[in-house]
Amino acid sequence: FDITASNPVSALKNGTSCCDVKNCQSLFYQSALLARPVVVFHKEQQLHPLTARIHSSPPLYAGSDSNAASLHWTAERVLSIALLALGPGAYFCPGSVIDYSLAAALTLHGHWGLGQVLTDYVHGDTKVKLASAGLFILSTVTFAGLCYFNYNDVGICNAIALLWSK
Repeated sequence: FDITASNPVSALKNGTSCCDVKNCQSLFYQSALLARPVVVFHKEQQLHPLTARIHSSPPLYAGSDSNAASLHWTAERVLSIALLALGPGAYFCPGSVIDYSLAAALTLHGHWGLGQVLTDYVHGDTKVKLASAGLFILSTVTFAGLCYFNYNDVGICNAIALLWSK
């Protein structure tokens, strides 16, 4: 086997040795081989890359030609970045705007996250409808409870500040 050959996989297929007698460098330390995909070799068959099947859940409401999934993914990322910005904003300037923004963002973030869990683990039309209704009720009660807490009590920002102060 010639280490400097342009196609070391073909050298393996031909059955030549893996080390050159003169310099005996290991085949597996060559940088060109480290960048190549792992292959399975059989004498009678061609080389095939190792592959795995990846199971993904079908979208519940989006058609195959719809870009709703892409928009939803983008909205999830924007919301995550907004939550990162609301953290310091809640610390440096607590107020009702930040409190209600946190209530909406946290509720929506939780709703989307639990929705993905339901998509992955709940199967069957009836079960999906019941789980979706339960999630909608849970998200509504969560948002209403956070708004009630913001209006009738100290608010989310001040509540977290009180927790840290003790």
